[in-house]
Amino acid sequence: MTDQQIAKGIALQPIASIAEKFGVSSDSIEMYGKYKAKLPLSIIDRNKASQSNLVLVSAISPTPAGEGKTTMSIGLSEGLNRLNKKTTVVLREPSLGPVFGIKGGATGGGYSQVLPMEDINLHFTGDFAAIEKAHNLLSAVIDNNIQSKTNSLMLDPRTIGWKRVIDMNDRSLRHVIVGLGGTTSGVPRETGFDITAASEIMAILCLAQSLTDLKKRLGDIFVGYTFDKKPIYAKDLKAEGAMAALLKDAIKPNLVQTIEGNPAIIHGGPFANIAQGTNSVLATLMGMSHSDYTVTEAGFGFDLGAEKFFDIKCKSAGLKPKAVVLTATVRALKYHGGADLKSLTEPNVDALKKGLPNLEKHLENIAKFHVVPVIAINRFTTDTDAEIEVIKDLAASKGIRVAVAEVWAKGGEGAIDLAKAVIDIVESKKSDFKPLYDWKSSVTNKIETIAKEIYGAEHVDYTAKAKADLRKIADLGLEQLPVCIAKTQKSLSDNPKLLGRPKDFIITVREIEIAVGAGFLIPITGDIMRMPGLPAHPASEGIDINDDGEITGLF
Repeated sequence: MTDQQIAKGIALQPIASIAEKFGVSSDSIEMYGKYKAKLPLSIIDRNKASQSNLVLVSAISPTPAGEGKTTMSIGLSEGLNRLNKKTTVVLREPSLGPVFGIKGGATGGGYSQVLPMEDINLHFTGDFAAIEKAHNLLSAVIDNNIQSKTNSLMLDPRTIGWKRVIDMNDRSLRHVIVGLGGTTSGVPRETGFDITAASEIMAILCLAQSLTDLKKRLGDIFVGYTFDKKPIYAKDLKAEGAMAALLKDAIKPNLVQTIEGNPAIIHGGPFANIAQGTNSVLATLMGMSHSDYTVTEAGFGFDLGAEKFFDIKCKSAGLKPKAVVLTATVRALKYHGGADLKSLTEPNVDALKKGLPNLEKHLENIAKFHVVPVIAINRFTTDTDAEIEVIKDLAASKGIRVAVAEVWAKGGEGAIDLAKAVIDIVESKKSDFKPLYDWKSSVTNKIETIAKEIYGAEHVDYTAKAKADLRKIADLGLEQLPVCIAKTQKSLSDNPKLLGRPKDFIITVREIEIAVGAGFLIPITGDIMRMPGLPAHPASEGIDINDDGEITGLF
């Protein structure tokens, strides 16, 4: 059956029952229908959260074959619950861009899903819409201030980097001109649209630790300069209060359920190749406040989402992960070993062995953070025992735990061995998390540390624009901020064609964006699109609804 057919065959429990299982009174939640609810921030308990065991699920470098990181996260949480470890999985919300584009939804797969999958993938509780509106409110205020003659800050339109956002893949909006139509329609200037998942407000929502913190971060958004070179922030436009008001419900994490009736929290949805790629700090703390184990995931491969999870999210929120699950598939490793995409279901031990260096590099990267890993082999029916043994042999040679997981087909039952390995790692207390770099070091040092230590680059080059941005950052006194590098997810390098474990390559930083509100700088490498486009045949072509309101075609 398809993921959607499996999901429809599950009898959902009322969300009030799920809340009780989570440890929260049904009177405390804000219900969004029968099966979704908002959780109040008041039930976060920092002391209890410090006692919870935080487990990160990451993956090797992504391939078109897919790795199943979200499915693995959900399946692992089910497996831990089956072993009587009270566990909550905490995930990101899906963006409509991928849902209607190529990737599809983000609610897991098979018998490891979060439900109701249709609602979660389509609008959910309106968080993305609220983020979009708050972002575009600031955009409107900026253009209004440029137009104004009585309330003008004398903003220089040429220095404004703040765009607009929409939660859709729409390449036609990447570069636009606003203000056409005469003097009453604004001041003409070049700008554009990013996808909502790339909005700084999405990053702010995911790193804020209270409404007060949210409002301060919104006020700290860097807008541009006046004609006399004075920096302007959102607080100078008096926009932060109204923006925070629009986000008053969006800041609250969302409670749903897994297929096996366990609590799941879903909140925030930044992409990892252009943002920090993890769910909100508040959602993670919420899960940790009410669980023995909290399983979370970070977008794309370990070099992207996980590095940012450790160096930005964990550092800023004071989190200390106890274990890392590194998801790998035989198919993906064969792809990294040079096998053609169409042949990945055919046995090919040689290609698999050639692809192992990608897995090895990610394992080395995990060790740099002093956290103990376990390899989760996401098994497919076409995988042979001989291919599985190749990965097991690698793990044995390095003294690293490995478990075969069949979470798509068997749910929690298929994750028992993996769950036992995670428990062993946590109870061994051998993990002692440390960030990779010191935030106080120079911006170039931080960039080069990540590029060389995590990506494996030989050298980092900076364009003239990037060097000018470094001077701007120094002038603004922002050198102490961490870096959130925007890079292709397809390769450890900034060239998507270099698969496996590339060596002797150079990382080129084209420019560095300033995200003061989010609390980081964004060095942009390679050809990174903050507004994706749709494929020739987008997933939207297969989505439909009938007179009974039944949706089909979601995956």
